[in-house]
Parts: sequence; C-alpha cells; structure tokens
Amino acid sequence: MQIRQASFLDLPDITEIYNEAIATTVATFDTEPKSLEDRKKWLLAHDEYQPVLVAEMDNRVVGWASLSRWSERKAYDQTLELSVYILSSYRGKGIGKKLMESLLEMTPGLNVHVILSRIAGGNEASLHLHEALGFEKIGIMKEVGKKFERWIDVHLYQKVFN
Repeated sequence: MQIRQASFLDLPDITEIYNEAIATTVATFDTEPKSLEDRKKWLLAHDEYQPVLVAEMDNRVVGWASLSRWSERKAYDQTLELSVYILSSYRGKGIGKKLMESLLEMTPGLNVHVILSRIAGGNEASLHLHEALGFEKIGIMKEVGKKFERWIDVHLYQKVFN
C-alpha cells in the first residue's frame, strides 16, 4: 500500500469511493451523488494545511482521507475535521488506519490545535479506530441526521495537540 498526496488525476477514484459511501453507508450524511466537477472544487479548497491523502493498492486508489476546515469563522482556524473513506471491497485491511496515521503524522507542521471527527452511530469500526489513535469521545448528538429512513446519532471525537 502506498499513501500519498491526492492529485487531480485521482478525482475519478475519489468520486467513486465517496459516491459509494453516499449510496450505501451512513458515513456521510450527503444523500445525492457528487459529480467530478463538485469533487474538483472540493479538492481545490484543500491546501498544504488541509491535506487530502490517497491510499493506492492493486494499481488503483482504494481510499482517501482529508483534513478540512471545521468552520469558516476565524477563531476556528486551528481546528480541522478528519474524514476517511475506503472502497467497500478494501475495508477491514488497515487502510483507514494507515491514512489516519499519515494525516496525524503531518499535524505538527500544519499549526493544528484540534482535529474533530463526526462518526455516525453504528460505525463501530470507525469509533474503535479513533479511540485506538488517541481520539477522545466528547459527546453524542442524538438523532441529528436522517438517512435510509432512520434517525442517526453522531458521535463527536477530538484529538488535541499542544
């Protein structure tokens, strides 16, 4: 497995992975597929302080992870949100963990104070992974999203850097 910075050439795979998650999981509360143009704008909104990494296996991108602005408000400039998505046929192989570890290793150079994650209730693998990597559970937002005709809780996790 190779972990590297995402490029525009990766956008078809990034879009496929994200659209699969939209259609089949509660990992994202997006409900409509994203276009390649939408994902291009998304990638353009990221920079060296908000990286996007991809995992390559079998000569293709099989997962990606990003750090994104938590809020546009200035006071939140040192708070980022972590996202990780893995192609379904590659889940359970340690790819998400490696992507997260790679992002966490980058944080000293990013001027980050807090990384937040929102994890849908029922996603036990992601909850466990965050805890294993030193994230602290700080709360649960009850029934804040509705997808697949059911209300879903969102667990909030954070990792604070000095």
